[in-house]
Amino acid sequence: MFIILFLTVGFIAGAFGSLLGLGGGVIVVPALLLLPLVLVDVPILSSQAAAGTSLATMIVTGISSVIAYGKQHTIDVKSGFIFLIGIAPGAILGTFVSRLLPTDAFLIYFGFFMLLIALSLFFRPQQHKEKKVEKAYWRTGIDDTGKPYAYGFSYPTAILISVVVGFLSSLFGVGGGAIMVPVMMLLFGFPIKIATATAMLLVLFSAIIGTGAYAVSGHVEWLLVLALIPGAYFGAKCGAWLNRRLQSTVLMIVMRIVFIALAIQLIIQGIM
Repeated sequence: MFIILFLTVGFIAGAFGSLLGLGGGVIVVPALLLLPLVLVDVPILSSQAAAGTSLATMIVTGISSVIAYGKQHTIDVKSGFIFLIGIAPGAILGTFVSRLLPTDAFLIYFGFFMLLIALSLFFRPQQHKEKKVEKAYWRTGIDDTGKPYAYGFSYPTAILISVVVGFLSSLFGVGGGAIMVPVMMLLFGFPIKIATATAMLLVLFSAIIGTGAYAVSGHVEWLLVLALIPGAYFGAKCGAWLNRRLQSTVLMIVMRIVFIALAIQLIIQGIM
């Protein structure tokens, strides 16, 4: 029962994480904190252990997704590594700050944080036109609906925002994608499919950094990681496959529903 349950959680987390560029932490962290309340076989974890275990699992999700999206040629590698310049130090800082949050407060903060991101997805993404600006990066192309797109950012702005993203993603154990996907779409004008694919590259590297920091402080449950990995690996492949076949409008609707449902669940559980 235990193995089947964690294989299922890993698969769902990997599938949604890869499909939406979230990494899967938004599924794994709540599951690790809430399952012990209904099943005696599941160990009770602190919020720090849940975040660390989630990040360790997302290394596998990230590898699987990056391989799949790489074959689809939808990852903007240059943007990904620019964002990583800021995400890396932010992730390390978030790991240490997470020790100050009790579990109940963690759930409530995490819930409102997810609700804020979900509501941000109802805003229309910023429309960009290519600009020739010093210390800036721009790309243009045609999306899956046949519409032209242009997106870009200044390097200093992207790095500064990435520090905040890295901090929050490590603090909550979500790997960066849950925050960076809305940021890329709303602030920088990324098409949703490029944003989700590029986010999985960020998830991979930020998960490696965050896992290392959590492991040093003993906040990774490796047996649970091993139980989650098989489902997460194949779930991530399934999510990337679905991402390629779903239209961008459908993908956005799914993303909004998932974020809102998770946010409400976490807030209610934290209050109770």
